[in-house]
Amino acid sequence: MYQGIMEGLLTRCRTLSALATCSLRHSRCIVRKCYHCAPGRGQRLVVSRMFQPQNLREDQVLSLEGRASDLTCKSQRLMLQVGLILPASPGCYHLMPYTVRAVEKLVRVIDQEMQAIGGQKINMPSLSPAELWRATGRWDLMGRELLRLKDRHGKEYCLGPTHEEAVTALVASQKKLSYKQLPLLLYQVTRKFRDEPRPRFGLLRGREFYMKDMYTFDSSSEAAQETYSLVCDAYCRLFDRLGLRWMKARADVGSIGGTMSHEFQLPVDIGEDRLVVCPSCHFSANTEIVDLSQKICPDCQGPLTETKGIEVGHTFYLGTKYSSIFNAHFTNAHGESLLAEMGCYGLGVTRILAAAIEVLSTEDCIRWPSLLAPYQVCIIPPKKGSKEAAATEIVERLYDDVTEALPQLRGEVLLDDRTHLTIGNRLKDANKLGYPFVIIASKRALEDPAHFEVWSQNTESRASCPSPLRSPELQSRAAESQEPGCC
Repeated sequence: MYQGIMEGLLTRCRTLSALATCSLRHSRCIVRKCYHCAPGRGQRLVVSRMFQPQNLREDQVLSLEGRASDLTCKSQRLMLQVGLILPASPGCYHLMPYTVRAVEKLVRVIDQEMQAIGGQKINMPSLSPAELWRATGRWDLMGRELLRLKDRHGKEYCLGPTHEEAVTALVASQKKLSYKQLPLLLYQVTRKFRDEPRPRFGLLRGREFYMKDMYTFDSSSEAAQETYSLVCDAYCRLFDRLGLRWMKARADVGSIGGTMSHEFQLPVDIGEDRLVVCPSCHFSANTEIVDLSQKICPDCQGPLTETKGIEVGHTFYLGTKYSSIFNAHFTNAHGESLLAEMGCYGLGVTRILAAAIEVLSTEDCIRWPSLLAPYQVCIIPPKKGSKEAAATEIVERLYDDVTEALPQLRGEVLLDDRTHLTIGNRLKDANKLGYPFVIIASKRALEDPAHFEVWSQNTESRASCPSPLRSPELQSRAAESQEPGCC
């Protein structure tokens, strides 16, 4: 989306004579108030007001996590360095404002894909009664991973790592569910809890995390498998939209159960899952369900290769495992009461974010999927007291003109007003934080017409151009390249 907008900006740059005149007349910065809302003209988002602690020295990062051996993956180290996350306790992190923006953008994209296939969003309690879990046998089966607690009356609960029991009991409580209401696709995006014995890799494996979990109810096994394919296709579209290379691998059903399961994996060396892949027919599976001595693809008899991956999504066909326990019935066209066929589908929201940073970033700088970057553009004005400081007013006008010419960038542009720092230092920070586009006002900003350097971080390209003209043509081009609902 934004790549197309900014490419349009670069290719349709024109001279604004008023800005050039301003550059000659003004030598002092005109101070305006800055607000942290979607800004109108004269209301600008500025870096100095951001609550974004940075720990750019390696020793400071290590002090946050305790031991050097704990910082074993790139995403964890980078997210700590630039202050995207801060440790609260083992396996639990404060998500800072930039990260929350990225998570909210990811949730919007997930909502679009889930609702496009008929998903209805709900929100279930994190606190789940023990009797639900005892009914399915998972109170004991889950073992020490389940975070358990008692209230003042001695009633037992767990903090839900997943919600199969809760959602099935919810649907079962609706005694007049009709086949006409099926398939029923209920999903939520919420915090989950798992008592990991040794949390590691930052947001990739923690004790508290955000997850999207969907639960489906169908009238037959054939219909349930159609829904299974529908959700898997939506997952494929999601990862394609994020620009991530993914694999769909056959997997073990584990403690959730059912008769069919697939994992969505991002191939990366730091991944904890070992996978076998067939380059010929694209068969892939977790080694948990494949004999490690097996070297031949079961589908095409071609050779298998081994790789590692980060699991970012998991799907299960459950059948009637849960509906039979909680009596989740529906009435068919003949008035008969039948058990609903179920599926469940998870996406690790915070894990997707960290995994994307892991696979896209350089060793020193964060790179985001374009749809998830917390802010799309960072504008860097000249250093205070420098020869180029006379261009400060031009930069402020540029901010206003960009956000007016491209309304979908409102709230997506930051002005790095820390003019006590050199352009080079601020550019280094911008590079580490991974803004997709950085606009710099240096010496050529005082030319007539004024020129700015535009850096595309993801493509590592640079261009020098005059200020953009706020034209209907440019706005039309921007509108054509916008992803629906992402701003």
